[in-house]
Amino acid sequence: MSKQTLSFQAEVAQLLHLVTHSLYSNKEIFLRELVSNASDACDKLRFEAINNAALYEDAPNLEVRVTFDKDAKTLTITDNGIGMSQQEAIDHLGTIAKSGTKDFMSKLSGDQKADSQLIGQFGVGFYSGFIVSDKITVESRRAGLKAEEGVRWVSAGAGDFEVDTITRAQRGTSVILHLREDALEYANTWKLKSVIGKYSDHISLPILMEKEEWKDGELIDPKDENGGRQPGAMVKTGEWEAVNKGNAIWARAKKDVTAEEYNEFYKQISHDYEPPLAHSHNRVEGSTEYTQLLYIPSKAPMDLYNRDKARGVKLYVKRVFIMDDAEALLPSYLRFIKGVVDSADLPLNVSRELLQESRDVRAIREGNTKRVLSVLENLAQHDSHSTATEGDVTDVVSEEDKAKEGKYSKFYAEFGAVLKEGLGEDFSNKDRIAKLLRFASSTTDSVSVSFADYKARMKEGQEAIYYITAETLAAAKNSPQLEVFKKKGIEVLLMTDRVDEWALNYLHDFDGTPLQSVAKGAVDLGKLQDEAEKKAAEEAAEAFKPVLAKLKEALKDKADDVRVTTRLVDSPACLVVQDHGMSTQLARLLKQAGQSAPDVKPILEVNAEHALVKKLGGSVHFHDLAHILFDQALLAEGGLPEDPAAYVKRVNALLV
Repeated sequence: MSKQTLSFQAEVAQLLHLVTHSLYSNKEIFLRELVSNASDACDKLRFEAINNAALYEDAPNLEVRVTFDKDAKTLTITDNGIGMSQQEAIDHLGTIAKSGTKDFMSKLSGDQKADSQLIGQFGVGFYSGFIVSDKITVESRRAGLKAEEGVRWVSAGAGDFEVDTITRAQRGTSVILHLREDALEYANTWKLKSVIGKYSDHISLPILMEKEEWKDGELIDPKDENGGRQPGAMVKTGEWEAVNKGNAIWARAKKDVTAEEYNEFYKQISHDYEPPLAHSHNRVEGSTEYTQLLYIPSKAPMDLYNRDKARGVKLYVKRVFIMDDAEALLPSYLRFIKGVVDSADLPLNVSRELLQESRDVRAIREGNTKRVLSVLENLAQHDSHSTATEGDVTDVVSEEDKAKEGKYSKFYAEFGAVLKEGLGEDFSNKDRIAKLLRFASSTTDSVSVSFADYKARMKEGQEAIYYITAETLAAAKNSPQLEVFKKKGIEVLLMTDRVDEWALNYLHDFDGTPLQSVAKGAVDLGKLQDEAEKKAAEEAAEAFKPVLAKLKEALKDKADDVRVTTRLVDSPACLVVQDHGMSTQLARLLKQAGQSAPDVKPILEVNAEHALVKKLGGSVHFHDLAHILFDQALLAEGGLPEDPAAYVKRVNALLV
């Protein structure tokens, strides 16, 4: 294939523009990204070679080499990993090969510091090389291809790149950075060793650099002011040495790993630029042996709800890399967890299909889940806005973290909605998950009220935990359904996440106290409603029967039933559904998401004491008023009338 010039994907072009304007707050991060990519390439070769040892060719020892040339102003990172074919170079280096590309571009704000942190989150660290270089040359050959099938990829970080066929004897990839004048400090052994030691010390492969030694200058005129010699210099010896410790961080004892090392390893595997909120590092022994190093991020990734996104922790078997996204090792509702699991029991040739069926994998999955929940319980216990929760809490959070308050609140703001999915997905841990949930309530806008907090504040005689679901906090707070609860000073939990109503289908009680939606079924306040109130409600319903009959007839196509309410104080009407029926809000959400949902016919409850309702019986506009009552009740809960134009016409006619 002759040399050809190709254009970058539009998103890459914009990304490169950001990078070349030094968006990374810390320039030296580029080396971490490129060394990490080189290590991944070696891991992938090791995995593919399990079934095809010939891929090792004549170089079975995997390694990464870092070299520089001061005169040429270049820095080169070379690995002897899997390498790339020409088409792979075009595909991988010319496009952002991630499902979240559109989301990535939509999040760019123009805030340089914020935008720079997005780059790593989308796994496009290769382009960070342009922070320090005005041109990058990549030379590569995929393992198993002929020497003549190598590829050279060259770009100055503008709108296009060149691709050419080359002969390359060595498999693997060399990334050659042509350093800018303001980045020549990276053509220096001491600087490179320092950066590698800081960010990449944990990488299990040897990272090699050529040794240097001091060489005195040549002897000249003894009377010369330089002592009779030319200036000395550091020269390369031709010998190579490992500049990293080269042992996997998860294989080391916890006491030997510093907080900074844990944080840097997290950043390397997650491409996140903020330290994690917490981590858990444990060796599990028993019928199934494995090591887990799991992290809870500080921020949710932008593609958290993208179902096409591959997710999961990195899986190793006896230190051999197997796969990046082992989804079977954690349930879906914990998909935000990053980390590594190293198993001593799984076979090296384990596939994704086998992972789904393995007894050992099920044990690891259960162990990982319990460990993450323990970390969350620990965070919740030390959160100033949380009630201490019970559970198997161990020293999974550092003493420094324990001294800080508010960590669980930060976690919940980012991942609370995802955690709720566990109520429907993880029956065995449902009670533990329920204790970790937090809500706003009719007494506080802060999402800080747990079920346990609510129970501790229940009024004497109250027999249920009351809640309401709505699309926004304002809609929930101002819902007509809350009126009687406000009047009696009964707290109601306000639930505004889309997942809430679905999740609560799987949680019917908390610690023996039933959960009751205030928008479902008839309101039964039990001991909180005195006999006089009950009698007045019954009398109102009896006196209002003729009007109810007319309303049922007028609204037979819209309402399943019409009845006198006991939940309204100031509003004329509201909509409710049967106790175990689907709410109108959930039906709307399902339809908006393109899913099938039944047509819900709600129940219209009317306030017989309201002036508007009292006028109904003798009004010549009964039919119009009936429909206006229904549509206004629908509007109050966030819905829209089936025929908005007809609603407006009716209101206007009455106004006139």
